Amino acid sequence: MRARTAGRLLGAAALTGAAALAWGVVERGLYTLREVTVPVLPPGAEPLRVLHISDLHLTPFQDDKIAWVRDLAGLEPDLVVDTGDNMAHPDVLPSLLHALDPLLGVPGAFVMGSNDYYAPAPKNPLRYLTHRNTPPQTAPENPLPAGELAAAMRMAGWIDLTNRRDTVEAGGHRISLVGVDDAHLDRDRFPAPAPEDTDEGPTALHLGVAHAPYRRVLDAMHADGTDLVMAGHTHGGQVCVPWWGALVTNCDLDTRRVKGLHGWPGPRPDAPGGAGSTWMHVSAGLGTSPYAPVRFACRPEATLLTLVPR
Repeated sequence: MRARTAGRLLGAAALTGAAALAWGVVERGLYTLREVTVPVLPPGAEPLRVLHISDLHLTPFQDDKIAWVRDLAGLEPDLVVDTGDNMAHPDVLPSLLHALDPLLGVPGAFVMGSNDYYAPAPKNPLRYLTHRNTPPQTAPENPLPAGELAAAMRMAGWIDLTNRRDTVEAGGHRISLVGVDDAHLDRDRFPAPAPEDTDEGPTALHLGVAHAPYRRVLDAMHADGTDLVMAGHTHGGQVCVPWWGALVTNCDLDTRRVKGLHGWPGPRPDAPGGAGSTWMHVSAGLGTSPYAPVRFACRPEATLLTLVPR
């Protein structure tokens, strides 16, 4: 009797696991648009629509993802921010540029992630849960065309924020920008403040852009006076527990802020006790590693942020 009961329990557990895995494969293709409003602009300013895309991890022939990204241009954003990890295959650049093409005519800014520089490599999925802050398993002998991607984005007019500062005109606003290279690969070098004699006048917004939201990066951007920081990398936890949330962030950010709009270092700036915090938006991203092609309780996403007066 005990053996029969144990067998039934094991069978039920196996069926539950198989069903969860099957759903995880389905959910990775349920692309979702999130919309949030952020009060960061000066009083009386016109709203600014910012499209945040991240972590496409695109491989050739992902036609559904390519079509979905292309359709985002129909949102008519004023500014596009791409926070990296666009590629997951050495031959994907033409497909990626096809996906981004309708958006490249919009003012934009970008940084790179590890899977823009190097192809992902096979790894034990449990490593993601047990080695939370270690560098990713990539294949340095199999580099991705990061230089060609960056050149194409710059040629289209997007601003490269790899450890540098710049400004952009978007939606009738002049915006100052600061960005860093991928902190997960220790490539981040926060740029020095611009000399005072290069100041070109007031800006409506100071925007920080990073791939991986490590605490050192967020602290530096908060100290720099950014109004809003945008990052990706976490995949929102990718495999989450329903009604609980993410188990990991793949960096030293707490799981409570693994995705969505929050404040740094404290609560959201409009919440009690949040005075002096910087708005932070972390995208759960649109893809997965080809070696872990599932999402559970964490749909792939892009986000349209509507920035409004404080």
